[in-house]
Amino acid sequence: MKYAPDGVLGFGLSNDERRGRVADFVPAFRLVAEAGLARVPHAGFYEGAWHVRDCVELLGATRIGHGLTSLDDPAVVALLAERQVALEVCPTSYPPFGVTSALSAVLALLADGVPVALASDDPLLFGVGVLGQYEMVRQVCSDDALATIAATSVRASHAPADLKRRLLDGVQDWRGR
Repeated sequence: MKYAPDGVLGFGLSNDERRGRVADFVPAFRLVAEAGLARVPHAGFYEGAWHVRDCVELLGATRIGHGLTSLDDPAVVALLAERQVALEVCPTSYPPFGVTSALSAVLALLADGVPVALASDDPLLFGVGVLGQYEMVRQVCSDDALATIAATSVRASHAPADLKRRLLDGVQDWRGR
């Protein structure tokens, strides 16, 4: 168990996803779901789109850390869009590990209707916080796309409803309603 960035106690697969089988976590995720905790596995960083699909279908993930390899399989992209499973994308995390370009991935995911949230992954390691992620994505996204990403980040969080409302109002104010 760990605390998610939004302060909610949750349970998930994290770090190097190649070190475990998704199916082994089904019983634990079932308990987590019954307890109403966040189910946010790390998937689709190193492993293929199949790994993202397994996390959605077997674990009931409603948000996934990374998930960029889902773009390799249109059926997985469609699954994410249909179920509105948000992908937490961390643009500065990928280049050092030779993983796909996050900037083009963000555009593709948005175009396919997949909810995209930006996260900082490990700001101490990469030297970039959430603001830096937005600055990087702003190179390729319009203000409307950034507002969509910000709103998705709020909606996909497990923050209290009143805080979500205030944050979403702030996004709309930034865009001029």
